[in-house]
Amino acid sequence: MTDTLITQLDWNKQDGLIPAVVQNHLSGKVLMLGYMNKAALEKTLSTRQVTFFSRSKQRLWTKGESSNNTLELVSIDTDCDNDSLLVQVLPNGPTCHLGTESCWKDGESHSFIDNLSQLVASRKGQDPNSSYTAYLFERGTKRIAQKVGEEGLETALAAATHDKPELIDEASDLLYHLLVLLEDQELSLSDITQNLMQRHNKATQTDK
Repeated sequence: MTDTLITQLDWNKQDGLIPAVVQNHLSGKVLMLGYMNKAALEKTLSTRQVTFFSRSKQRLWTKGESSNNTLELVSIDTDCDNDSLLVQVLPNGPTCHLGTESCWKDGESHSFIDNLSQLVASRKGQDPNSSYTAYLFERGTKRIAQKVGEEGLETALAAATHDKPELIDEASDLLYHLLVLLEDQELSLSDITQNLMQRHNKATQTDK
């Protein structure tokens, strides 16, 4: 894979450098833009830690070498012209040198579910009369967990009766209340996604 990817890239367009867009593999957020030369790409693929060529320092630079906010490589894909890279990563800490998650507007997401999760989190600690979400947080874990159970049962019943419109409504209620419960427990959907990915990778390795 390493040799194939390196040889198919058009290194001549930008004097031996290829722009690399870095994206959070779990949330889909674009984190940063860097540049790789052949040596940086080779090191990234061999160490699984994203490494760039620093145009200001004129040397290889592994993200997190001083801050420890590394980028763990998941995959790399080239575009249709073979002159740019999409680097999927699992970030360990903030990516931007300013201490934010992304070098673009911090917290901005390309996922509606992620935006909804952030909205749910913002309701925590607010006046319980201001929104239903704030009311749930005020009632506490037991009530939130009860709602997840109720919505889970209603979702299952809608599926059992093959009522697709009702299933969509109930599944939406279930997902919303699950987001509230996760936030109540200081977790997020990203934690669940990462766990599922780890299970998938483990199962894939076992099947080989």
